[in-house]
Amino acid sequence: MAHRLQRFGQLLLRVNDSPHRTALAFGVGVFIAFFPVIGVHTAMAFAIAFFFRLNRVALLLGAYINNPWTLGPLFSLGTLIGCFLTGVSPNEIWSIDWSLAGHGFCSEMLDLARQFIWPFIVGNLSAGLIASLLSYGVARRILTRGRVSVVSSRATADSSS
Repeated sequence: MAHRLQRFGQLLLRVNDSPHRTALAFGVGVFIAFFPVIGVHTAMAFAIAFFFRLNRVALLLGAYINNPWTLGPLFSLGTLIGCFLTGVSPNEIWSIDWSLAGHGFCSEMLDLARQFIWPFIVGNLSAGLIASLLSYGVARRILTRGRVSVVSSRATADSSS
């Protein structure tokens, strides 16, 4: 895990853009990761990168925070936030009658899904906004410090030559 984070940071440091723009692209990518429509994340990332001339690598790195292993936890957290914001009790999810089968079960699941659609949308967009702002701040700080240390180490190497 630590190796992956280090490799991720090295990728961002190699992006040929200012720390602000790289961090901005990464933060927008993180927002996209929380976007509640599954299957559109990559297309959204490329479209936003194209229209706003943001770095594709940084944007995709942020968007790919949400992957098959993190999809459930991120969307669950977003839905819980949405339940809080919309006043829907998250305890309703435990009211499923698992003894039902066939049409009865599908009907109950559909009714339950209708109750949670707004908490899902509102919560994941809210979680995405919060995560993107935090990601921008952290990425900008890391990129600024990382680029300063890279520049100073290059200057030291050049002066010793």
